[in-house]
Amino acid sequence: MNDRKTRVLTGITTSGTPHLGNYVGAIRPAIAAARTSGVESFYFLADYHALVKAHEPARVQRSTLELAAGWLACGLDPEQVWFYRQSDLPEIPELTWLLTCVAGKGLLNRAHAYKAAVERNRADEADDDAGINAGLFMYPVLMAADILLFNANKVPVGRDQVQHIEMARDFAQRFNHLYGEHFALPEAVIDAHIATLPGLDGRKMSKSYDNTIPLFAPHAQLKKLIFSILTDSRMPGEAKDADTSNVFQLYQAFASPNETDAMRQAFAGGIGWGEAKQMLFEHIDAEIAPMRERYQALLAQPQRIEQQLRDGAQRLRARHAIASMQALREAVGLRDLALGELEAPKSGARSGTPGQHIKRYRVSDGRFYTKLSENKVLLATSKGADSHQAANLQLSAVVESGLPALTEYFEIEPGVEPTEVVALLRRMGPL
Repeated sequence: MNDRKTRVLTGITTSGTPHLGNYVGAIRPAIAAARTSGVESFYFLADYHALVKAHEPARVQRSTLELAAGWLACGLDPEQVWFYRQSDLPEIPELTWLLTCVAGKGLLNRAHAYKAAVERNRADEADDDAGINAGLFMYPVLMAADILLFNANKVPVGRDQVQHIEMARDFAQRFNHLYGEHFALPEAVIDAHIATLPGLDGRKMSKSYDNTIPLFAPHAQLKKLIFSILTDSRMPGEAKDADTSNVFQLYQAFASPNETDAMRQAFAGGIGWGEAKQMLFEHIDAEIAPMRERYQALLAQPQRIEQQLRDGAQRLRARHAIASMQALREAVGLRDLALGELEAPKSGARSGTPGQHIKRYRVSDGRFYTKLSENKVLLATSKGADSHQAANLQLSAVVESGLPALTEYFEIEPGVEPTEVVALLRRMGPL
């Protein structure tokens, strides 16, 4: 458990083949972040999100395999990060519903994707909601659940997704106001240079626009696609504007700062488009070529990838998701009736069987503490946690790992046998 680490969460929708935009905007920076000390990384395949637009089952399945293989080929180590498939965690759709019940419809009405769809319908003189499914409307809530279930601190996104992070913050604040401090407020992380990598036609590289360059395109296909990038009609010798050039924007995403400066000067000096595209191709191919062979080998092992995704989800549920969701269920009143005390105090008191109690309280330092008792005798007190959710994770760690976690997170009262405290928590069932 790494409560003091910065949690960084990244997801890619499984609706197409991984492309350079996925790599530059999400995969590459995410893998770099995973190698940074003090960071706990969450990377997932957003297959629920894909269903909003992708209604071809085979396409979603194939995309899931290709994206997973892409992450792994690019250097992601599933042993060092949380790597999982969204649909393998039932806690995500459950939290989506809890957030739906605090999300303001007016805020959802203002979501960019939904507004754009409504405006297109109005331009066509159709009903506002013609052809719009509820999944598109509720997309920001599902995205918020992805983030808030793990209290992610930072979410790398393109500028077009910043609004969704702001909405997740709004939902979290409303939930916290109603039910106590459960959610951290996430922050969007944007790279101003590469967050919106242009595609072949100059628009944002996106599967929706069919303007992508596949990440692992063969050498010849990659060159052909790069040479088809849209440019203006300026001839060799004529100065070109680097800041409005699709070729230059792609180049700077793969070149060093010095190389980028040199290319900018070359644009001002009138470099020809063919020469500029050749330089772009060489930079991209040099970085991607070593990964192609790994990618093809991984695609040939779907059973291995399936097992890695399932293992990642199982570990993540055991360490984070189940305990987090249990705390949220209890917070909103979805509780075991046999436990009594239906209107639990905000301190978080809880009992298992008669005489066994877990009491949660918060002190002036803002931290959460947990007391374990049996028959009114205090057994152990936690060392404190940064949030109610983190305090629940301490208990889950004891249930899962036993004495090592107990001694790490709790102070045992004199004369109390530690093994008895572990046994008590395990008898009390899910926490």
